[in-house]
Amino acid sequence: MDSDSAKKDIKNARGMLYLCATPIGNLKDITERVKETLGAVDIIAAEDTRNSIRLLNHFGIKTPMTSYHEHNKYDKADTLIAQMMDGKDVALITDAGTPAISDPGEVLVRRCHEEGITVTSLPGACACITALTLSGLNTRRFVFEGFLPYDKKERQSVMESLKDEHRTVIMYEAPHHLKKTLSDLIDTIGDRRLTICRELTKKFESVTPTTLGEAVSYYEDNEPRGEYVLVIEGRDPGEIERDRQKIWEDMSVEDHMALYLDAGMDRKEAMKKVASDRGVSKREIYEKYSKKTS
Repeated sequence: MDSDSAKKDIKNARGMLYLCATPIGNLKDITERVKETLGAVDIIAAEDTRNSIRLLNHFGIKTPMTSYHEHNKYDKADTLIAQMMDGKDVALITDAGTPAISDPGEVLVRRCHEEGITVTSLPGACACITALTLSGLNTRRFVFEGFLPYDKKERQSVMESLKDEHRTVIMYEAPHHLKKTLSDLIDTIGDRRLTICRELTKKFESVTPTTLGEAVSYYEDNEPRGEYVLVIEGRDPGEIERDRQKIWEDMSVEDHMALYLDAGMDRKEAMKKVASDRGVSKREIYEKYSKKTS
């Protein structure tokens, strides 16, 4: 047997990883392909087997389960990799939605790629995309932040990075952290339009277009309940540009030029940069700078 044939046989002997999206609320949102796959694989790796057993029982799926979660994602990934190398097929499911999105599944997927194990994704429910489509905010460009970090310094760093984010921002939040998150957001990025999506696809689903300020006031008197997706309006690019230009208003043109000349730029390039900073023509900078330095 030549080496290419041997490699092909080894590859074919390996199992696969199937990323199976599960419902985020309404059980009817599971796909036929996911049900068939969960019933056909050798093992189902679940974020919480106690939660997932209800889903499997509902659809009469008897496949053995094993736990795969945040606290065992590295060691368990090695175990699952070994089983797939031995020819077993593994399905990965999260408590709700698409695996590997704000989920330890990303570690397992990366390890599969490193070991040459085939990974496929069976699409379905995803809370962040569902919320975005319901939000009424700009859907053309967006960023997904997942859950904000718990570490205070890291959390503040993420929020600071959102100050000038002009794309729509999506994040998840648990009810017991919602009030603090809303308060921190308005303190850091200011008041913005916001759509609060709660209990998506479930009986008591609610979608509330509001603002960060109004939301902070509302939850002072109302206790958050259920799981939340926050869809936050991005900052107006024009406003960002105006603020950027204001930085230079208190600096004279000659001082502004000196900033770049001292950094090693030639006169022509410095004028071009100053004009760009101030949002004016290069000719205007030339005239002002020439008068002051003539």
